[in-house]
Amino acid sequence: MGTTFEKLGTNARLVTGLQKININVPTDIQTKVIPLALQGKDIIGQSETGTGKTLAYLLPLLQKLDNTKRETQAVILAPTQELSIQIQRLIEAMISGSDIPVTSAPIIGNVNIARQVEKLKEKPHIIVGSCSRILDLVEKKKIAAQKIKTIVIDEADRLLDDKNLAQIKALIKTTLKDRQILLFSATIPGKTLERAKEMLQNPQIITIQANLEITPNISHIYFLTEYRDKIKVLRKLVGIINVERALVFVNRGDNIELTSEKLNYHGLKTAGLHAGLLKEERKKAIEDFRQNKIQLLVATDIAARGLDIAGLSYVFNLDMPEDPQAYLHRVGRTGRAGKTGTAISIVARQEAALINKYEKVLKIKFAAKHMYKGKILDTRRSP
Repeated sequence: MGTTFEKLGTNARLVTGLQKININVPTDIQTKVIPLALQGKDIIGQSETGTGKTLAYLLPLLQKLDNTKRETQAVILAPTQELSIQIQRLIEAMISGSDIPVTSAPIIGNVNIARQVEKLKEKPHIIVGSCSRILDLVEKKKIAAQKIKTIVIDEADRLLDDKNLAQIKALIKTTLKDRQILLFSATIPGKTLERAKEMLQNPQIITIQANLEITPNISHIYFLTEYRDKIKVLRKLVGIINVERALVFVNRGDNIELTSEKLNYHGLKTAGLHAGLLKEERKKAIEDFRQNKIQLLVATDIAARGLDIAGLSYVFNLDMPEDPQAYLHRVGRTGRAGKTGTAISIVARQEAALINKYEKVLKIKFAAKHMYKGKILDTRRSP
């Protein structure tokens, strides 16, 4: 019999909560992280997107919280609003499904700070959000940092960069000296690793090797264009191919609404998945997409995590991701269950080098295409 969450030390109530969201078998990263995190070890965990890193740190965190005390005991730091909201939703699902008396609140930037201060008066056990806003509220004495026992740094390669490092260090210094720090990322460059080691105490380093394989059922094609013409190319392609339904990926969450508006203006039924959506709005957008009421669904990698749409034939990359793993997870949403799928990348000239990178790392072949008089034709690639 394989490993179970019970064998890893996860308590029965949390296991029940996992079952209610159809999670029954731990992933590799969860198997290695959960026992060590329950022991209070500092951890540096590297595993590709979509392998369950969030639950790897959430389960031990939820289990170790002292819910008899009304105080903030854990902080989860994330680089974007989308990821913060996603983590918050997973916490809410686990709290609800496990029926545990734990509270959590998102504290992110570009949101009314007065409302956040009101939420903090309830002293949530967990705070999820941006380092800058949380540090600001700590300095304003709205968060009692001396009570914080656990700090999670998600997407550490971004949060420990030159732009964010000073704030991360400043926030850590305000917390307990015997705190536990759990640090995770899909990629951990050498510079990030060295910075992490300086902040953590004898960290356990866990690396799950990526399995970068794409189903052979997926065709990969790209169209070279100027950046300003990307939307125009996308809408023309949708018309030529007669796309019934497709996911459209962009790199930044703040581009989703504008992209959706432009596509709607040209008569394409489009919706976006972004952090500003209420839970009900997100659910409606996904359901409308499933029922073919929406033709195009625009999202970032983070906003689309966990999204599984059966029978999806096309995925568009309106922006090219830097990470080959991100490309893998985007295009893996088509070509499922033995069916064929097509991944279409609309590539600005300054992004063209990524095509060669993906071919080398992922061992796939891209076909260069162009449009002419309403038809899609082959383009001869430069050697």
